[in-house]
Amino acid sequence: MQTSNFYNIMPDGTVKQVNPFTGTEVWAVPGRKSKPITNEIPVTAKPLEVHSPEDYCSFCPARYFETAPEKSRLVRRYDSWERWDNVPPDRYFETTAEFRRSGNMFEIVTLDYWRKNYAYKMTPARQRWREDYLANPVGLKHITDIVHYKLKQEGKTDEQIEKIPLNEKFAIADAFFGGGHEVIVAKRHYREGATHDTELFASGEMTVMEHFHYFKFTIDAILDIAQSNRYVRYISVFQNWLRPAGASFDHLHKQIVSLDEWGASIQNQIKMVREDANVFNEYGANFAAHHNLIFAENDHAIAIAGIGHRYPTIEIYSRSQAGRPYEARDDEIRGMADLVHAIHAAMGSQISCNEEWYYTPIDAVYKMPWHVLIKWRVNVPAGFEGGTSIFINPLTPIELRDKLVPRLYKLRDDNRIAWVRIAEECRVDPNPLKYYLK
Repeated sequence: MQTSNFYNIMPDGTVKQVNPFTGTEVWAVPGRKSKPITNEIPVTAKPLEVHSPEDYCSFCPARYFETAPEKSRLVRRYDSWERWDNVPPDRYFETTAEFRRSGNMFEIVTLDYWRKNYAYKMTPARQRWREDYLANPVGLKHITDIVHYKLKQEGKTDEQIEKIPLNEKFAIADAFFGGGHEVIVAKRHYREGATHDTELFASGEMTVMEHFHYFKFTIDAILDIAQSNRYVRYISVFQNWLRPAGASFDHLHKQIVSLDEWGASIQNQIKMVREDANVFNEYGANFAAHHNLIFAENDHAIAIAGIGHRYPTIEIYSRSQAGRPYEARDDEIRGMADLVHAIHAAMGSQISCNEEWYYTPIDAVYKMPWHVLIKWRVNVPAGFEGGTSIFINPLTPIELRDKLVPRLYKLRDDNRIAWVRIAEECRVDPNPLKYYLK
């Protein structure tokens, strides 16, 4: 039997795990394994009626006015990428956005939360943008339409909406301009050449360069939010892919949510760093190396088959000294983006998953490394888990690793992903994460 405080392989093959950073207890039991990774078109798929431009959902390029006003968009001109901030509404269709950044019309943490609890006010720049937008006839119609849509979704009747004064409707729209819950939306709904409705455009369908800009655009948004609201202490970044993972649209997008606290998990991890500055190497990278769970890396990031997660989880850690994504150099961001992209490409577009970002909070003195967890939502916790607080994971970390490694080799051979070291090619240096250095 292999044994440790966190990772025990029993004689019958059961793998008992405790996550070192959260304390979550997990068993992977023989006979409860998941299906193999596949990107084959399922028999239930329906033929796709191709539309150009795409108009399948409110995030599609033909339906720009069904989301909140754009705070910025990323436009590609041949090999050049340009960020356009606060595009006037009457010019939305003059270019095609590769990625768009907009307020979430149904906020988790609302603008009213910041106003009523902290007397928060929009920055002068956001206020001017709001005024310019409403002064534009196209912008005025856009705001009126989406405020009406929002009110109807909240249960208001047409008659009730008509009775709401215009100034109250504009006050509702303030959240679109000055709120701290945003979405980063990718251009495509279906992948290039799709013939069936299951062939969605996922993170792994991007080119390496597209995925880097997706990351960089998201990081720019994090920094902008932090600089626009002095009361923000942490900004949650996550991507829900497909309905089982909580996605409201089967259209690729990330979400960014501003918070006035760190949350219990981050707070506990910062406490661990305070007590042992090297804890993410000791219980993360070094522990994984000793158990052969590091399965891919490049010069700026490493990928680990994680232990002690409710769902099969890949952990991707930045090697950078920077504890926050917006403090990392572009080559360090690219290294993280490349490795996350490689994992998404290897798992394919048909596995529902959450991509979650973790990093050093804005006001933290002690640093933790920027890392990304990709959680496969392939199992549903049920009564056993609720009664015991022991979660049953359908894959052992070794099985998760062994599903991905052959696919990574194939993708690398086909030049579908950036060059990465795979499996036994990994250097597995001691203490590879440099976040603790000054």
